[in-house]
Order: sequence, then structure tokens, then C-alpha cells
Amino acid sequence: MKQKIFLIAAIVLFAALVASILTGGFGLTEKIFPKNAKAIAEKTVKFVNENLLQEGTQANLKDSNCLQKVGLCKFTVEVNSQSFDSYVSDDGKLLFTEAIDMAKATAAQSSQPSTPQNIPKGDRPEVKLYVMSYCPYGIQAEDLMIPAVNLLGGKVDFKLGYVIYSDYAKKAGGKATDYCLDETEKYCSMHGRNELDQDVRALCVQKYMPEKLWQFVAAINQNTSVSDVADKWSGIAASLGINVQKIQSCQKNEAEDLLAQELADNAKYGVEGSPTLLINETLYSGNRTSEDFKQAICSGFNQIPKECETTLESSGGSTPSEGCK
Repeated sequence: MKQKIFLIAAIVLFAALVASILTGGFGLTEKIFPKNAKAIAEKTVKFVNENLLQEGTQANLKDSNCLQKVGLCKFTVEVNSQSFDSYVSDDGKLLFTEAIDMAKATAAQSSQPSTPQNIPKGDRPEVKLYVMSYCPYGIQAEDLMIPAVNLLGGKVDFKLGYVIYSDYAKKAGGKATDYCLDETEKYCSMHGRNELDQDVRALCVQKYMPEKLWQFVAAINQNTSVSDVADKWSGIAASLGINVQKIQSCQKNEAEDLLAQELADNAKYGVEGSPTLLINETLYSGNRTSEDFKQAICSGFNQIPKECETTLESSGGSTPSEGCK
């Protein structure tokens, strides 16, 4: 990223310097560059290489000419074997760092498949995010969903679900107790028994203290790993005002029922990997950022609330192809 920033800065400044120097401060009146253009450009390139680019990155002037038919003068910069064209108007007053051929761009756009999200509408959209507690992409999706949860609050029915596998220990080549609730291997999780237990605890919080769920998930994501969550979760829960004894009782007595429902829902909705997002029971297939999530959810309202006008952070996400399966 740092090298890219330097590269962009160098190209833009290089274009401005060359245009300014060769035109006498953007005062070009002739249709061609002066005879000493090469010497001036080489001096400018030397300045760019010594002051703007990182060591090992080299900028070179390839050529320059005026395109009289369109009233522009063009010069080409080469950096790391890549060429970049810039333009200055033939009166020397306007600098353009890029030219877009609209005909080609339109043709390219029309050749791409259109995959709009057709989210059914409702008065209170239902959002179900299925993850594995310690799948990195699942954790990322949870963290990116939290701003949308905080923004839209009670206007949306947010639910967290879990990806449950059967017979996973056999596939992984391990013991049933390493991955599953019991020897039957009916309810298993990819990253082990500790992950499965945390799935159950989160489901218990969602059932009995739903207002605490996303705080609990955020704190678990930030402060635990799959190897130490069994020791840390209760302290985190207590710090958030969650009734630890209630969650322990739920985990002991209701785990099988909760996991049976998750397994049934996985089959119903075709959930196979983490994360999987459903909005009004429709699979979301867009990019994973807080803003993308919000926009998709807001498209599921019959009457879009004013909260949807707020723009959320749209970086730090991932593409739909990335996940744990």
C-alpha cells in the first residue's frame, strides 16, 4: 500500500512537473513540445526518482507528442515496466492524468453479467448470519455486521446462527470428542469441540439475553482464541452483565436441542460455509463490508427508515468467495 501511494503521487507530480516545465508554467502556445523537452524531462525524472519513489522503484519517460486532432499533448511514464499516459491541453492550461475511452468502457460494462440482489421486502427485515465461532471470515463478518446492528437496532430482526456438520470427525481423521458433542457425531464443528461449545453459549445468550448477544460476540472475538475460550468466556460474560449460571445451565441442558435446530436450518437454507448471510430468507451474495451489509438489509424494507441514510465504513471486508467450508 505504501509503495502504491508513492507510485500514484510520483506519477501525478511527474505529470504536473513535466507539463509545467515544458510549457513555461502552463503557457504552451505551440502545437509541439520544445526541442529541449527530453533534457528537461530527464531532469524531472531524476527528481522524482530521488525524492518520491521508494528504493528499487524507477520512473522513466518513454515518449511525448501532441494529438492535434483532439487538442491534447500526451506524455508517457514507465514505472516498474508499467506505462502510464498523462495529458495536457494544447494551450497548456489543463492537466489530465487519465483518459477514458467511453465507447470501450461502455462495451466492457455491457459484457459483464448483471447480478443484482433481489431481496424480498418486509416491514421488519429478517437477517440471519451463519458462522463458525473461530472461522476468521466468520469473525470478520460478525464484526462488520455489528455497526449495522447498532444502526438499525429494533427495526431489523437480527439473528446469529452456526454452521454445524455431522460426521465431521471421520472426515477430519480425529476422535469424535475432538469435534463433536458426543460419540454419535451428529453435531460437530470444523475447528473443534471448543468452537462447538462457544456456538452453544452464544445461542444461549441469544435465547435468554438477546440484547447482550452482539456485545458478547464482539468481546469474545477480540479477547479469545479457540484454545482459551473455555477459560475466558465466563469472565467476559460477567463483565457484560450476562447471567453466567443461566448460560452454563442452558449449555448443559439445552445444547442438543439448540444444535438440532441449527442443523435443520442449515439444511433448510443450504448453509454449508462460514459466513453465510440470509436477508428475508434470501442468500446475500455481495461484498462483505458494513456498508454493503447495511445497503442490502435496507433494500429489504417496505418503507426504508431514515437510519439507512447513514453511511457506514466500507473497507476492511472480503469477497463472497472467501470462507470456511
